[in-house]
Amino acid sequence: MRATNAPASRERRKRVVDASKGYRGRRSKLFRYAKDAQMKAKYWAYRDRKVRKRDFRSLWISRLSAAARAQGLTYSRFIEGLKAANIGLDRKVLSDLAVTDEAAFNAIVKQAASALESKKAA
Repeated sequence: MRATNAPASRERRKRVVDASKGYRGRRSKLFRYAKDAQMKAKYWAYRDRKVRKRDFRSLWISRLSAAARAQGLTYSRFIEGLKAANIGLDRKVLSDLAVTDEAAFNAIVKQAASALESKKAA
């Protein structure tokens, strides 16, 4: 008689199929297909956690570029002015300021512009 370890195998397969609940068709019902679906889902989740960071940084840069252009500066000149003025705010915070508190953002842009002018004069 052959020992198959059936209870543990069934539990393992059940765990995979239960985790695949909500997938379409056989991917949510049959172990063979659920296992592949889980592997792909975990791969995509790992990859896209990094892609999400990229996407948000791109969004912040687009917002800053638009807000800086509205004040008469390009994005790169604005960042250069921030460095010259020793303003240590990151793109996430600056973008949030540009969207929510326009007056504060305009004050920062003026500081950056004046730092650029003083740097140019020196």
